[in-house]
Amino acid sequence: MPVAEPDVIAKLQKKEPAGFLLASVRGVGQVDFQPLLWTGVLILGSLWGAGWEYGLFATLGALFATAAAYLLGVDRSNIALGLQGFSGCLTGIALWVYLGNHGSTYVLTLVGAVMCVVINATLTAFLAPYKLNAMTAPFCIVTAVMVIGAPSYGRLWHGATPPAADPTYGGSGLTWSDLWRAFFTNVSQIFLVDEWWVGLVMLVALTLAGWRVGLFAAAGSIVGILVAWAFGAPDAQIANGIFGYNAVLVSIGMGTVFLAATAWNCVYTLIAAGAATALTASLTTLFDTFGGHTFTWPFNLTTWAFMAAVPFFPKILRTG
Repeated sequence: MPVAEPDVIAKLQKKEPAGFLLASVRGVGQVDFQPLLWTGVLILGSLWGAGWEYGLFATLGALFATAAAYLLGVDRSNIALGLQGFSGCLTGIALWVYLGNHGSTYVLTLVGAVMCVVINATLTAFLAPYKLNAMTAPFCIVTAVMVIGAPSYGRLWHGATPPAADPTYGGSGLTWSDLWRAFFTNVSQIFLVDEWWVGLVMLVALTLAGWRVGLFAAAGSIVGILVAWAFGAPDAQIANGIFGYNAVLVSIGMGTVFLAATAWNCVYTLIAAGAATALTASLTTLFDTFGGHTFTWPFNLTTWAFMAAVPFFPKILRTG
């Protein structure tokens, strides 16, 4: 994840409620590895624009997770950069998408956000010897457990179905409309949103954080489209960003955070983005067998695999 100079961190560590709210907003931006406040504001604003429930549950998830981190005594500089709120943000959105807007969903969002902080600490400790990051794995684990188990509990399951959970399969070939829509929805689907204009706003927000961030996000989206098309993925799913959002996350993470800015690293990153796209179909088929969901697992697993291999490739350099 991005780091900041000590004096910058000191400025971020403001007293509550200002520091708490700013950290929560940064947590939204940290879904895409970005601590810049305005990036978080624009992304959160686009989520509210996509629908008040998207915005509400994203906000609650980030707030609950950040509050839990404060109460559990997590390092304040870590909290201030938004590194405790992003999994809670995604968990809140996913729980609403898959379980619906019910009283029980608000309770689960609170519990899930707290558990994300705990699982994040667990994975961080486990992965530290390998110099790997927990990334969005806490969100994937906590949300999967809750969504898969929900149908067994009458007070949690209300027969909710996610918006556009099963997009119509295409077959007539990708149109220009499909391509430009896919380019942007690959970005918005990171937050489970199927709206191209939301992806456009998010891409602008990422570019504000740095031109390389925007460039790698765009490159990851293009790679996701090309690989999905080459493998013959359903046209409608490509257009809706189902196959490309993990490639965007891989490209941003490896291209701007974990690896140094070199030509070899750029090629390595784009190969990883393609691998994440291919892995999406495999994991989707696997999780469908027991009622699970792919979420951002392809991003996590691909990034872990490619980053763990770095010590064996002299031309691939980590940051720092």
